Amino acid sequence: MREEDLGRLLTLAADEIRPERPAAAGWERARRLRRHRRAGVAAAVAVVLLTGGTVLTLRPADPPAPTTPATSTATTTSTVTPAPNASPVQRPPTQLNYPGDPLGRLGDPVTASLSGRPVRQALALYQPIDPETGAEGRIRVLGDDGLVRDLDVVTPARTRDASGNEAVALKSGSLSPDGRLAAFAQTDEVIVVDLTTAQVRRYPLKGYLEHVLWAGDRLFVGDNDTTYELDRRTGATRTVPLSPWELVVPDPAGRADALLALGGLRDGLTLTRWTRSADGTDRGDRPLDLRALPAGNRVNEFYARGWQRGDEIAQAAWITTGGMDGVEGVAVLDAETGVVTRLLDLGRDRWKGCCEVLGWDGDAVLLRHDPGGLLRWRPTTGEVTGVVRDLYGELSLAPR
Repeated sequence: MREEDLGRLLTLAADEIRPERPAAAGWERARRLRRHRRAGVAAAVAVVLLTGGTVLTLRPADPPAPTTPATSTATTTSTVTPAPNASPVQRPPTQLNYPGDPLGRLGDPVTASLSGRPVRQALALYQPIDPETGAEGRIRVLGDDGLVRDLDVVTPARTRDASGNEAVALKSGSLSPDGRLAAFAQTDEVIVVDLTTAQVRRYPLKGYLEHVLWAGDRLFVGDNDTTYELDRRTGATRTVPLSPWELVVPDPAGRADALLALGGLRDGLTLTRWTRSADGTDRGDRPLDLRALPAGNRVNEFYARGWQRGDEIAQAAWITTGGMDGVEGVAVLDAETGVVTRLLDLGRDRWKGCCEVLGWDGDAVLLRHDPGGLLRWRPTTGEVTGVVRDLYGELSLAPR
């Protein structure tokens, strides 16, 4: 039996295995996969079930896509055509370097409460989750002073959908871009915490609300099918005709009247732009353009949340590289033209949905790496470094 055929059989077998008590971080990914399966569409993703720890060694096997050496002198160029000294398809090194980062303090013990010591600005929100039992800890707030605080002023309930699937309340889009506010979707309401004063405000809404993200100072909240824009001053809402699953987190410095979404499968992948103007709204769909990638490389399906910086969007995806299907990866594309300019190949021997993008740090993409790691990837040079090891749970980061 060929390796390719064996891989497909292992994939089918692994998809039927469900842990007795899955970690809370996997609920949303599993729900999304189930919805796609009910629609008759599935992404062919090979899975190896891992227990504890972060795997940093990628499986060497299939021939890589054409690559060029990355150098530290690369400069940012147009995203329509990749820079000549940065390969369109990139891979992390076998052994990661961890140069140190303020986010490394997320694993420190809690030393203060938010009520007793509010922050000037939060760098991150973190909710620990035991990778073995799925037990959830309390939400923590990492301030720009390096102290880890307990979010003691409110305990958000788990989110749930109409089918009863649950997940922790902390989402990747919970922390506002300025690090001053935190939002938590709840059933029939959304909670907003001012992290600089420790004040809590609740806004009543209808629905099994699960999604939350910020666009500058605007707050978007969604249930399974509907996205609401909330005016925090008045509590008024209006609907946005974009899927809450597919909405891209906008650049805080970008246009306030435009929203983007990424959706679809394989040849049907689409970049949607929705604009509100004084005389109405406008929606335009553009198919993704894969021509900047070498032959045999493509995006199959996006998952988790996309993040915009300037004219670029980064989002986790299941990809094909070098003819090998079902690879975990990250794609970078032009937010105007839909041209996919870079792929980060993270291999197949990983947790399904392992590598959620959590935002940008300057010109670098911050992404999850299996259940407990956090990586920094610079698409213009191909450099990949470690940020944090063994940080199990949910994270929400402020842009830096």
